[in-house]
Amino acid sequence: MSLLSLRKSLPSLTGNLLTISLWGIPIPAHTTALSFFDGYRTETLPANLIQAQRDFFGAHTFRVRPGQENDAFPSGQDIHFKWTATSGNVSSSTYNA
Repeated sequence: MSLLSLRKSLPSLTGNLLTISLWGIPIPAHTTALSFFDGYRTETLPANLIQAQRDFFGAHTFRVRPGQENDAFPSGQDIHFKWTATSGNVSSSTYNA
């Protein structure tokens, strides 16, 4: 299947997966494949989402994308954000791989 034909069939594919999911039928391979494709065709979502999840569940840091910085999130600095009011006392550090 070509990428073009996949894009053309995307509305019916997502509609079918939605209907099947609403019926309560597990279809992990199909929904995972659709999630992969959504990530593949999105310019920045996968990396940003993974970095936010890392920061939420651990003491990882993130950097603000150029042009998105502000007073709270300056450019060029490693930032750790307290995502919830109940998040524990975490510390973070950086390393160069």
